[in-house]
Amino acid sequence: MIKPNVKNEWGNLKEIIVGSAINAQVPTVGDKCLHNIDYAHLSDEEFKNRPSGLYPQKLIDETEEDLDGISDQLKELGVKVHRPLKRDFSQPIKTDNWEVDGYYNYCPRDSMLVINDKVIATPMTLRHRSDEANTCKPLFDPKHWVDAPKPKLLDSIYQREDLSIPTLLDGEPVFDAANVIKHNNDLLYLVSNTGNKTGAEWLERYCRENFGEEYNVHLAQGVYAYIHIDTTFVFVGEGKVLLNPTRVNERNIPEFLRPFDKIWAPEPYPTQVLDDWCPASPWLGMNILPINDKLIMVEEHQTLLMKELKKWGIDTLPVKMRHARTFSGGPHCVTLDVVRENG
Repeated sequence: MIKPNVKNEWGNLKEIIVGSAINAQVPTVGDKCLHNIDYAHLSDEEFKNRPSGLYPQKLIDETEEDLDGISDQLKELGVKVHRPLKRDFSQPIKTDNWEVDGYYNYCPRDSMLVINDKVIATPMTLRHRSDEANTCKPLFDPKHWVDAPKPKLLDSIYQREDLSIPTLLDGEPVFDAANVIKHNNDLLYLVSNTGNKTGAEWLERYCRENFGEEYNVHLAQGVYAYIHIDTTFVFVGEGKVLLNPTRVNERNIPEFLRPFDKIWAPEPYPTQVLDDWCPASPWLGMNILPINDKLIMVEEHQTLLMKELKKWGIDTLPVKMRHARTFSGGPHCVTLDVVRENG
């Protein structure tokens, strides 16, 4: 069983979870939650007519092949690879207040946050993904598992009247694990449609109570409101951060990052995508996974990024991900590092 131990994003990788595309679907239950978080830009009529249900089987099969290939490449580097349990995501997820169907376990990064020797099943934003971490829970030593308090996720916590602010409101702690990246005792937290300030406050309290007063959560606000942090900021080494130049600038960069070495990501190569299936932006190209501070996994078409990283003394491991944008997950999203040697 996994005994997690991770303090940062670049320590020497020893164990990892790689996601799965089996039974991946776009939820068929189109409630206010799904409309406000994933489809806020669509009108009511457009949202009603969106594709839903299982992704095309050919895409599922090819994506699973690519994830198997990533697993094999990691194993060749001596990394121990784990995979989620299979699940039928068409089955209902129920509370006293709502009932929906599920999504997938393609992106384990989204639902579990590993800090030191704990893995936190975070209070996720989408009702449809609220119990997704359970596809990986049996892999872990129970002593290291933490279930964050489950939010009610009532309709009142979502809005799409003003898209200049996040569509997720405050009121109860809500955040996806992929809103957070780690730099030793400093955590960078993106306030967005998938992470509210109340969630950041809960996370800081948890860390200080369990790991000591030296832990700090730094907010990134007014930078990127849509979803997760790892197409905007990526830590690639001690005091070294990759930045999205279309979102981050000298005015909005978090104060915590000002002394860092800043690597500005070049324009990404726009890989193929099914446009109607709630796709990720081309900036998924900077969604990368450090194996250590000298080697980083990168989607194979992002040659400009590989060249830029090489200037900083960082080699790259190209990987095939034919449908990353359609499924909304690059090398960082589809993996969860669970054990690193943190130097």
